[in-house]
Amino acid sequence: MKLKLIVTFFLLAACFPAFSQEKQNMAVVERGLIKVSIMYPYAEGKTFSMAYYETKHMPMVAAFLGSNLVKYTIEKGIASGIPNQPSPFMAIGTFYVKSLSDYQAAIGPHRDAIRADFLNYTNIIPVILVSEVVK
Repeated sequence: MKLKLIVTFFLLAACFPAFSQEKQNMAVVERGLIKVSIMYPYAEGKTFSMAYYETKHMPMVAAFLGSNLVKYTIEKGIASGIPNQPSPFMAIGTFYVKSLSDYQAAIGPHRDAIRADFLNYTNIIPVILVSEVVK
């Protein structure tokens, strides 16, 4: 009985930091942030190099954003919400920034370089959605 209590105590103690970390991660994306989603639709014959996107393209763009950038994420499409259907997107890159005007000012001078870099990882024209985080 004592052994079960001790094991339970240590398991609970080990879990609390994980819950705390999850709460901290959730706090990073807060109301009012601007979310810029760059979505690469799936289509037959289209290609996408996740390795290049992850190690070269996204870090390059993130560097242009400076202190306005809160965080960025990279998602790899793996499935659709409908069984046995392809994912609607091959990949989605997302930037969370504090200010849309600062984002636009930072990206503007580098737009040609960013677009030219597309050829290094994809032949897809991305769909871009700019939104405000509400929760």
